[in-house]
Amino acid sequence: MHKPADRIRNVALVGHRGSGKTSLHEALLFQGGAVNRLGTVVDGSTVSDADPDEKSRQMSISAALASFEWQERKVNLIDTPGDSSFIADALGALRVCESAVFVVNAVMGVEVHTTRLWQRAAELDLARLLFVNMLDRERADFFRTLDSLKAAFGAHVVATEIPIGSEHEVSGVIDLVDMKAYRYDDAGRENASEIPIPDVLEAQAQEYREKLMDEVSESSDALMERYLEGEEIGHEEIVTALKEGTNHGAVFPVTCGIATRNLATNRLLDAIVEDLPSPVKHGGLGVGPVTLEPVEDQEMFAYVFKTRADPFAGRINMFRVYQGVLRQDTQVLNTRTHNKERIGQLITFEGTRTAHTTDFGPGDIGAVAKLKETRAGDWLASRDEPIQMPSIKLPAPVMAFAVEPKSKGDEDKVFSALRRLQEEDPTIDLHRDPQTGEQIVAGLSQVHVEVIVGRLKSRFGAEVNLKPPRVPYQETIRKPAKAHGRHKKQTGGRGQFGDAHIEIEPLDSGAGFEFVDAIKGGVIPSGFIPAVEKGVLEAMQEGVVAGYPVKDVRVRLYDGSYHTVDSSEMAFKVAGSLAMKQALEQAGPVLLEPIMLATVTVPEDAVGDVIGDLNSRRGRPLGMEPSGAGMTEVKAEVPMSEMLSYAPDLRAITGGQGEFAMEFARYEEVPAHLAGKVVEEAKAEKEAVKA
Repeated sequence: MHKPADRIRNVALVGHRGSGKTSLHEALLFQGGAVNRLGTVVDGSTVSDADPDEKSRQMSISAALASFEWQERKVNLIDTPGDSSFIADALGALRVCESAVFVVNAVMGVEVHTTRLWQRAAELDLARLLFVNMLDRERADFFRTLDSLKAAFGAHVVATEIPIGSEHEVSGVIDLVDMKAYRYDDAGRENASEIPIPDVLEAQAQEYREKLMDEVSESSDALMERYLEGEEIGHEEIVTALKEGTNHGAVFPVTCGIATRNLATNRLLDAIVEDLPSPVKHGGLGVGPVTLEPVEDQEMFAYVFKTRADPFAGRINMFRVYQGVLRQDTQVLNTRTHNKERIGQLITFEGTRTAHTTDFGPGDIGAVAKLKETRAGDWLASRDEPIQMPSIKLPAPVMAFAVEPKSKGDEDKVFSALRRLQEEDPTIDLHRDPQTGEQIVAGLSQVHVEVIVGRLKSRFGAEVNLKPPRVPYQETIRKPAKAHGRHKKQTGGRGQFGDAHIEIEPLDSGAGFEFVDAIKGGVIPSGFIPAVEKGVLEAMQEGVVAGYPVKDVRVRLYDGSYHTVDSSEMAFKVAGSLAMKQALEQAGPVLLEPIMLATVTVPEDAVGDVIGDLNSRRGRPLGMEPSGAGMTEVKAEVPMSEMLSYAPDLRAITGGQGEFAMEFARYEEVPAHLAGKVVEEAKAEKEAVKA
């Protein structure tokens, strides 16, 4: 039987890489009774980093769902990757939860990825609770971290507990709501015992309790008046006001602990069920004209937020039910494909075990295998209602590689495996470059692309080589020219004859190609004119500078002659091609390169170095503006050829804190001193192909 919606808590664990989310996920599962021993990331024994590549890198790559019960509530907990390369999974998880627990490393404080996710959680109106982890590390400092959280996320960030002791001497926490202290002796489930608040911490606990009371009473008008008049406010009232304030972001409670020692995990679980909202409390979801309410007796609507491509089990789709009940052995509609899907076995993830269930009620999160056409982003519904989940802006893939299968004939296998991985991760870009013919795969970083290649091999047995993609250079002309192409063959039998006079001139950048038929008096019959154009276009496929396609030219066919017997389409096509090649030689041909608009977000103290580096790449800075949390956004135009290896260099300059996105701006002429080099390379490549 499914849990009623008001007894469900959907929580995403999010934060910067290395803040201990996976260890916390493990400790919460252990404390909640879903697993019997505390696995560790170092041993590769945690529930959520189960993939071989996650174990070897000791980092989460995919979001992992686990469900368990605590105080008669069902908690659906999603551990998300903290590396910005895998942000799609973190955003997908935020999308289907009412609340997020932001995990922060007590040594590092707020890091760049935490800030980005915070902004996304704010856009989605999520309740947010913070957990300061790793209190036992050297240089860990709860109060310094609390200040950095306030500085980054504003005054509504307020501690609901403070630690007892510091660094490796942390032994417990003080609960500022109840004004009780707890000591943790070991990592077991029953490891907490209540103790008196230590004398040395009494004053500090009082000070932070007052800050909490100020913040909580500020979020409630009724409490505010009584609080200012100095009235005693009851414990229940504080708890209620904290709950109300947290639901829509008027208060952000800060808790703390040590996940690897299971210290204060039970307190975090209490906070999750007491302070964070249920689907009912948080309110319905507006999708266009429809508002979906977490009630059982309405039509069923479920949103698929993650697809996992498994070579054995096929696709596994994870979904969140927003309204009604999703039952096994029923038929539902996919509102994107308008096709029916049969719901077979419904899956729940309970620690290391997957179990089967008969239904998922409103507000619940679960999974289903073997749907034919459904993938992340789709709605499953009991009727065909064209609803759209408001889209989440995903970062653009910038790290591009050309992929070629290691063994000949594996093209189809590689391509279909890549397609399946793309279903799982929408930040993978997959396309064939129409100009160079290469199969391009692009991701958010080098690590991202390496993981994609690793999964191609481990899951689908497809091995590929990666090469930097070729820059799609083009050619154009700078002045007008005239030329004459004549194709004549008279060798016994029927001959061939075509004769065309053309003039060409440059067009504005981006105008493409224009063909003007200026033949008068039928000197070339109209039936042959398209053949001349075909020949011209064929010659433009390979320019005369370095063999790159020619763009932005107007061609005027103004004269010619024909032979009543020997003229043919073929002959005129050849004549057009000869004329064009000759005209291009005389029209001041030049090489063009793609210029990209790069937007680089970096810490303020790295701006000078980043701009210096962009200048060295022939970049033109266009300006900069602050983008929050000590970051600055620099915009610049840079040639694409200079940006192919930018990602690792930017990481080095900014200590891993910078990120960038690129979009195509336009083509520009390659400076003369560099054009020669491109021509040489193109020549060498042609020779290699011939050899």
